[in-house]
Amino acid sequence: MPARPALLYVTDLAYPARGRRYCDEDVFLSSRLRADFDIALCHPLDAAALMDRFDAVVVRNSGPVLHYQAEYDAFRERATAHGTRVYNPLTGRGDMAGKQYLLELTRAGHPVIPTVDRLQDLDLLPDTGQYVVKPKAGADSIGLRFVPADALGPIAEGDVLVQPRVDFRYEVSFYYVDDTFQYALYAPDPARRWELEPYAPTEADLAFARRFIDWNTLGHGIQRVDACRTREGGLLLVELEDLNPYLSLDLVDDRTRDAFVSGMTASLHRFLDG
Repeated sequence: MPARPALLYVTDLAYPARGRRYCDEDVFLSSRLRADFDIALCHPLDAAALMDRFDAVVVRNSGPVLHYQAEYDAFRERATAHGTRVYNPLTGRGDMAGKQYLLELTRAGHPVIPTVDRLQDLDLLPDTGQYVVKPKAGADSIGLRFVPADALGPIAEGDVLVQPRVDFRYEVSFYYVDDTFQYALYAPDPARRWELEPYAPTEADLAFARRFIDWNTLGHGIQRVDACRTREGGLLLVELEDLNPYLSLDLVDDRTRDAFVSGMTASLHRFLDG
């Protein structure tokens, strides 16, 4: 590996994320990574054509792949066939593989919002007057609907997941580089998901998040564990984002942001040297 490896940094700088500015985060992060790497930014639709010229591909804020599913599938196939190093590695078991992992975690008894994908399994969910229906390939709340119980029949068929609508106190996210916790942020107001504030996790909170990091067995990369705090006080997993998690780095202090950059830089060196 050369002294300064070359990275293809994949981002959609123009993606109109609600309540977030993907472009600012990626301009900042790529500028800091240039201290150790030669970096070129590209749109996700250009990644497959360019990636052979680089030592590794870093997938960051590339937007929901359902907007370009065929091209993303081709990128994965080409990267696998050519042995291209992709960060995060393409072996993630969370959102990278679609949201069907919520079914597996439910069946295994993990603390996750109970999830089914068949009407005949609705009796496995807690009694509720309203359900959440979302596509298995969904992202960024695209396609998510709140549906009363008596209207589920024609909707909850096909490639969708069904969950009870949980009355939670707030949502909280735990951010990791490899298996190392970096920081946590939470949304005090459930109606304003992306109005985040710093959160000081308890040991129990970190144990909760860590079980999903361990479950994913992703040796390198950035992961975000999203959870909700129930009215009873427990945490339930909402999603395990291991493809291109937005990091909200603009909301943490300088010391935390610098530590994250250092952690990611070290992780990339380990990844490239492995």
